[in-house]
Amino acid sequence: MKVIYSDGNVRVCKEEEESGIIRHTAAHIMAQAVKRLYPGAQFAYGPATETGFYYDIDLGEMSLTEEELLAIEQEMKKIVKENLAIKPFVLSRAEALSYLKERGWQYKAEHVENLPEDSVISFFKQGEYVDMCVGPHLCYTKALKAFRLTGLSGAYWKNDKNNKMLTRIRGVAFASQEELEEYEKRKEEEKMRDHRRIGKEMELFMLCDEAPGFPFFLPKGMELKKALIDYWREIHVRENYAEVSTPMIMNRNLWETSGHWAHYKDNMYATVIDEDTYCIKPMNCPGGVMVYRSRPRSYKELPLRIGELGVVHRHEMKGALHGLFRVRCFTQDDAHIFLCREQITEEIVGVINLIDEVYGKFGFSYFVELSTRPADSMGSDEDWEAATEGLKAALKAKNLSYNINEGDGAFYGPKIDFHLRDAIGRTWQCGTVQLDFQMPLNFNLEYIDENGARKRPIMVHRVCFGSIERFIGILTEHFAGKFPVWLAPTQVKVLPISEKTTGYAREIYEKLREEKVRCELDERNEKIGYKIREAQSIDRVPYMLILGQKEAESGTVSVRSRDTGETINMPLESFVDKLSSEIKKRV
Repeated sequence: MKVIYSDGNVRVCKEEEESGIIRHTAAHIMAQAVKRLYPGAQFAYGPATETGFYYDIDLGEMSLTEEELLAIEQEMKKIVKENLAIKPFVLSRAEALSYLKERGWQYKAEHVENLPEDSVISFFKQGEYVDMCVGPHLCYTKALKAFRLTGLSGAYWKNDKNNKMLTRIRGVAFASQEELEEYEKRKEEEKMRDHRRIGKEMELFMLCDEAPGFPFFLPKGMELKKALIDYWREIHVRENYAEVSTPMIMNRNLWETSGHWAHYKDNMYATVIDEDTYCIKPMNCPGGVMVYRSRPRSYKELPLRIGELGVVHRHEMKGALHGLFRVRCFTQDDAHIFLCREQITEEIVGVINLIDEVYGKFGFSYFVELSTRPADSMGSDEDWEAATEGLKAALKAKNLSYNINEGDGAFYGPKIDFHLRDAIGRTWQCGTVQLDFQMPLNFNLEYIDENGARKRPIMVHRVCFGSIERFIGILTEHFAGKFPVWLAPTQVKVLPISEKTTGYAREIYEKLREEKVRCELDERNEKIGYKIREAQSIDRVPYMLILGQKEAESGTVSVRSRDTGETINMPLESFVDKLSSEIKKRV
């Protein structure tokens, strides 16, 4: 694909650059359409993203509607048909500032003011529209083949809540109409799988205006949550993790020592108790540290694996909240491992094995990223290098390929992130393994080695699910609510065909409850076809027991499978054996 660069040269771009150039050009065409329709609009940032593009725009006091978004898209189509040539030009920093200020482009001017004096600023022009940009771009507007505007949201200038709220217009762009149609089909599939819709239908959880970002789990959702937690506890007991519970509110001094107050306080909730500041924990790790240092430790205890299903609170902007995916209160399946240097590789490999097992249980594939030291970090260069090399050694030992995510580590150490792929190909960052030299140093943690000398342990932070609430949201969409039988909130629904068999149905229902099966009895005066459709399509129950006169007389059950649609008659004992086996094996 031929594109034009800021130096005015037209060249064939690399294949991996194509989608980004298409999206970035689409952002400029969208901005031109907005400027035509709203001449007073001021533009901030308009980048391409991994999945599309957006532009942050100052429209004064005006708020756009969905109808106005459609009008912008129609104007974009007109600009594409005009086949305007896209041409670059460059200015010195001083010339660029003068050019921008003459036109009243305050956001662009502010950006240039922060650049070095000797900077050369590139611009791209298409028709009457000019934008500051490094490029490259498509050569003509007609080269943009397929696009769609997808939504509106608010965004602070420079992502700073103290700055003005701008309007963010989002969109997608593709090399062909076929790719756009594939995208729209995928989005329709995502809509059908939306965990908020399914969660409401299945009565798993609720969200309300009285507690934004604080989900309520309903009885069926709690059954699902408990099943996940039971699984978590089982595998962690097997792997010799000791479970603890630490306070939800702790003194500010603790968070200052850990580094969270300096690096994370804007996301923390605080309160005053006895005239002193206390914080509701956004992380579990300082609590784990306090458990470690509650008494002297010996090298014989290392590695010491401490697990916690800790409820944490983090302040998220209201506009960022999204179902169970972005909340203000959630349960982290945390664990903190304290170890000595020579145990790093073996212990990290063990954590990778555990995470691999968990994701395999749910049918997820994944890829791995190694996130390195961020600009806003604490600790010495030597410690960061040792921690990063320790993670690399574990990945090499597991023969796991990985991408480097420069500068995206935690402020206290590098990390390995696991990105899941769900049933329709979306990725989710869930599991993480972080190697931390800093917190043991900050809290002066020690152990006595085999020679009686005091040594400092190293700390591993790791999660498998990440957030249990978010993981439930991911699972709901991955399975489209059709959870495997061991995880399903309701495993069996007992459906009497008529009032004549209600007594037999109650008998079967009680026997299933005695076997600890999560079951429901539908005694409503509704036709059996309606009951079956509701149980299968709305409640998504793995098995339905359809009980008529024939079953009552023979003492059997007719078992209808949600997944196959087949109905098989069998003795209750045979069904219970089959069900128990599936639950035990977690298939």
